[in-house]
Amino acid sequence: MSRIDMDSLVDIIFNLRWKSDTAYHTDCYQASRVNIWRDVFPPGLLDSFLGKESGERIAVQLKDGDSLPRYDSQKLFTIKRSQFDTSMGRLGVLRPQFGRFYPKGLLNGVSGVYKANVEPFRCVGVNNGNMSVDFNHPIAGRDLQLSCLIGKVERKKVERGGTSIDWFETLAAGPGMQARWQNHATDYFAEDAFARKDERPDETFYSSPRFVQHIDDTAIEMVRNTYGRFLTGGMRVLDLMSSWQSHVPTNVQLKSLTGLGLNMDELKRNRQLTNITVQDLNVNKTLPYPNDTYDAVLNTVSVEYLTDPIAIFKEVARVLRPGGHFIVTFSNRWFPPKAVKIWEELHDFERMGLVSEYFMRSGGFTNLHTYSIRGLPRPHKDKYYPDLLYSDPVYAVWGQKQ
Repeated sequence: MSRIDMDSLVDIIFNLRWKSDTAYHTDCYQASRVNIWRDVFPPGLLDSFLGKESGERIAVQLKDGDSLPRYDSQKLFTIKRSQFDTSMGRLGVLRPQFGRFYPKGLLNGVSGVYKANVEPFRCVGVNNGNMSVDFNHPIAGRDLQLSCLIGKVERKKVERGGTSIDWFETLAAGPGMQARWQNHATDYFAEDAFARKDERPDETFYSSPRFVQHIDDTAIEMVRNTYGRFLTGGMRVLDLMSSWQSHVPTNVQLKSLTGLGLNMDELKRNRQLTNITVQDLNVNKTLPYPNDTYDAVLNTVSVEYLTDPIAIFKEVARVLRPGGHFIVTFSNRWFPPKAVKIWEELHDFERMGLVSEYFMRSGGFTNLHTYSIRGLPRPHKDKYYPDLLYSDPVYAVWGQKQ
């Protein structure tokens, strides 16, 4: 079996674990054919790789400043509110809101910032015609645990020219944006945050069955693996906003799997379901189940369609048994006419922050976690391959009933 040396090409799954004031976070990235000689790694990691073989795992602790610029209070400063470009094209007028992230290119007259700059900054205050901003990296100032699972190891046949990839920079592009700023609640809730392009009743939009996969097969497997961490035999489970697929691991023998969705034909096609309920949660927000009924509740690629999500999360807490988990998974694909406005405005990682706020503001949950997995290869048989080489990213937020 090949061991890693300076001439190796290696597949590596990076796992970044960290903690914020309100949740635990795990952000993963699969890196394929990492060039050990040419690519860039956090301090000490390269030496840890050498001599390792497929299946081994290594871990390093990263303190503030080890791999990203150290948190710098000088990067918190105030500008005039008029320096923020409010134009947002198809999404209308953009208003800066506390705790939200925006591309630096929206700022005018700030030293070192140019129009094409998409690096995120955070709005940390708006008042009296001024705007306070935080230019630190979203994850700066936190202690991090980085673990690496070694996959395939092969020796490169020849060294050709090319770019050098900073793999920690790639992994850290996004993490941190799901956390609150200094434990102050992020303002996701503008007056029109839950407006939609198509305000017709959902039962009209979903009157015909939609037997489509919202994410590719690899992403579905990641969702299934996520649910498999919580589900065991004999559980009663609610699949909220269900469809013709539930993504429950087939080797888990549940006592019951109740599906609540909008289209009867889709629910009848779902062979995993043992019970079916047809209900529009944007019209009737009360779940038709007794208190403390379910051991777990699942919601798959649907949370972006809820117009009163906090009410629904309160109901989920009511029907969950104490200690039961509510697991919400999503990706970066949805039906645009029916997704709420705030969802389309946000960065992928901010959406985990939005869902986390649903959990916290509903008041019924504790032990919050967020999870992300990116960089997996798209299946060759997928209809979007090779135009899209990477699998759909998977994001998850979960909590336990108090």
